[in-house]
Amino acid sequence: MDWDYPKPFVLHLAPQADDIDGLNHTNNAVYVQWCEQTGWAHSESLGLNLADYQRLDRAMAIRRGEYDYLLPTFLNDQLTLATWIFAGNAKLTMERRFQLIRDSDQATILRGRWELVCIELSSGRPRRMPPEFCEIYLPATVNWSPVTGT
Repeated sequence: MDWDYPKPFVLHLAPQADDIDGLNHTNNAVYVQWCEQTGWAHSESLGLNLADYQRLDRAMAIRRGEYDYLLPTFLNDQLTLATWIFAGNAKLTMERRFQLIRDSDQATILRGRWELVCIELSSGRPRRMPPEFCEIYLPATVNWSPVTGT
């Protein structure tokens, strides 16, 4: 597949009847749910799950989400959703990006981006990432430069 960045974490998906809206295509809210599902699956594959977040009293919370809906999808389309993590600043923030491709024609359907901030769950306030987050998330980040595109 023609991914925007190297080494994606992927999930394979297909719209079901409940995902289809009155325009007879996949509802945009479903894509947002799929991004959340893929983000959690990626985090869990790296070794951090919700129980770890609760134990550490920290979480990576979405501060901003952007989605570009490029093409529609339909009932039972076979899709692959990829995600990547990009380093942020001062061990406080990071970015997660998404790309959804339709398997049959390799068309990119959606691109998304989340700005994430580490918060203390008990207060909701921004806090530095605990060492466990840094040890797991930072090695998984994409080494990508917006200047060179590589």
